[in-house]
Amino acid sequence: MSELLRVEGLDVRHGLLQAVRQVSFEIEQGETFALVGANGAGKSTLLRAIAGSHRPAGGRVFFGGEDITSMPAHRRVRAGIALVPEGRRLFPNLTVEENLRVAAAARRPGTWNVDDVLEVFPLLQAHRRKRAASLSGGEQQAAAIGRALMTNPRLLLLDEVSLGLAPIVVDSVYRSMASLIEGGTTILLVEQDLSRALGVADRVACMLEGRVVLEGRRGELTREQVTEAYFGLRRREATA
Repeated sequence: MSELLRVEGLDVRHGLLQAVRQVSFEIEQGETFALVGANGAGKSTLLRAIAGSHRPAGGRVFFGGEDITSMPAHRRVRAGIALVPEGRRLFPNLTVEENLRVAAAARRPGTWNVDDVLEVFPLLQAHRRKRAASLSGGEQQAAAIGRALMTNPRLLLLDEVSLGLAPIVVDSVYRSMASLIEGGTTILLVEQDLSRALGVADRVACMLEGRVVLEGRRGELTREQVTEAYFGLRRREATA
């Protein structure tokens, strides 16, 4: 596999607050990489910086070997980066199919179309002509991921896939995601649910207070190690 994304020493701020601190990692083509951590750890801010919707204060982002640190968000979409943001942000008065087709306007060359998306997310098939505002949370999440796929991304950024959804609905969404992973889609997943993240990711990184405090391949990390990093238990023990 070849490197697709590289983040080097990234710093991202919200005004005076530094949300991301000196974060570095790489993602290979076809890999699923999960970022886990509690609320406020900096995960979503990091994703927005990679997508180009939040300008970093320092560091660099490389995509496909090109430095895209200063590239605007719309050009990153055309380069192959698609973000599914927390909260989905669908067009509420458009139908499912219309939401998908709107995204196609910014697409790069590729094979994804409406029928392909509905095949991957069968729970949407009966709702393709319903307004997005009328969908359940799980259906909206599926539509948001499908909308991103319509741009034919090389890298899919998924922010908090399971947030606010019932477990049975999360199961359905993750089953559909499994087909994307099996098909070789490169995914950077932000997730608070450790079980979900550890179940699908090739590699996992845990963020705490804006920093990556643990990183490794799924089989090399124990759940106990990830849990300790997630809650900062080792740091507390070291300073006690």
